[in-house]
Amino acid sequence: MIKKDIVQKIEENGGFSRGDSLVIVDSILNHIKESLKKGEKIEIRGFASLKVVPKKTGYGRDIRRNKQIRIQGGKRIKFKPGQELKDIT
Repeated sequence: MIKKDIVQKIEENGGFSRGDSLVIVDSILNHIKESLKKGEKIEIRGFASLKVVPKKTGYGRDIRRNKQIRIQGGKRIKFKPGQELKDIT
């Protein structure tokens, strides 16, 4: 499923026009992005929760030179499925 499919489902089930459906989907996705940028946790009951977690600095191996290299830490988004989503898979 892609964004276009979601817009189409909202259009069909919600009785909205295609333009209104696109605005709804874009608005939701932009709000989720902005919340994650601020470091806020997002919880959609029955579906999943998303949160930004720190990623540790680690070490890897450069296989061409056979040397150990340092991999910078940072942030990543952790996706944790809700119980209802777990039950259907």
